[in-house]
Amino acid sequence: MPKSKRTKRKAPVTAPSTSSAPVVQRSSNPAATRKVIRRFHVLLKRQAHIKRVLSSSSPANKDLLVELVSVEDEMERMGGLAAYQRMSTIGQGNDRGGGSEKVLVQWLRELNVHENRTGVKLSVRSRLLEVGALKPNNYAFCSSWIDCCPIDLHSQHPAIMEQDFLLLPEDENRSKWDIISLSLVLNFVPEPKDRGRMLRLAYSMLRDNGYLFVALPLPCVMNSRYLTEDLFNELMEYLSFKRLNARWKDGGKMVYWLYQKCGGPTSERRGANLKFEVKTVLRQGNRNNFTILL
Repeated sequence: MPKSKRTKRKAPVTAPSTSSAPVVQRSSNPAATRKVIRRFHVLLKRQAHIKRVLSSSSPANKDLLVELVSVEDEMERMGGLAAYQRMSTIGQGNDRGGGSEKVLVQWLRELNVHENRTGVKLSVRSRLLEVGALKPNNYAFCSSWIDCCPIDLHSQHPAIMEQDFLLLPEDENRSKWDIISLSLVLNFVPEPKDRGRMLRLAYSMLRDNGYLFVALPLPCVMNSRYLTEDLFNELMEYLSFKRLNARWKDGGKMVYWLYQKCGGPTSERRGANLKFEVKTVLRQGNRNNFTILL
C-alpha cells in the first residue's frame, strides 16, 4: 500500500511573525494578498474620514465613535499595518516578478543615469529617496551608482528610517534628491489633498531635472470615478513634471510612470486648473473613488 503524503498546514497570511526581522515569504496565494491589501485600504480611508468628522464636530457623534472603534478593531484583527506591509512584501517576491525597482532601474539605465554626460562612470552616486520602503536592500544590486535612502511610515527593518514623507522638513530637503520613488504610496494615503501635497513636496525636494517614479494599482486610474490616465498626466504637467515613460498592460495589476522635474509653473498656470481642486465625476457605474486633489 503506497505511503500517504503528509501535508503541512499552511499558516494564515495575516498571522503575526515571531521574529522582529521582516519575513519574506513565497507569494503562494495572490488573491488572499490582494484581498488583505484592498480591505485594509478601505478601513484606513474610513478611519481617516471618521476622525476628520469627529475633530470638526462638537459634541462628538456617538454613532461615529462606535464605528471608529469597530473599524480599528477590524484593522487590529487583520494584524494592523504590519500585516499590510507583509502582504506588500510578499507581492514583491521573485515569484511575482520582483519589485517595482526593476522597472525604475531599467528606465534609469536607458537614460544613462548610471553614467555622466561624457560617458564616464559617476564618481558621485545618484541620491534616491525610496518612500514606503518595505525592504532595505531593493537597490543593492546597483549600489555602485545609486545611494538609496529608504523610509517608511512604520519601519519594519532597522535599516529603513521611520519617517512620514509628508512631515519631512521641506527646507532641509529642497533640491536634495536626484530620484524619488513613490511606489504604491499615493494609494495608501487616505486623503486626496494629501496625495496632491505629496506630489508638490516631491517636486520641491527634487533637484532640477530630477526623476519622480510613481507606481499605482492599475484600477486607480483605469477604473476610478474621479481620475483617468489623461487627467493624471494633466495634473503632473500642471505641477511641471514631464512624462518620460509609462508601462501597464490590459488586465494587469500595476501602472508605472517615470517623470522628470521641469521648470516651475507660471502664475497663470497656478490659477488656471481649478479642476484639480475639486472632485468631478468622469465615469459612471461600479467604480472606485480614488483621486488626487491639489
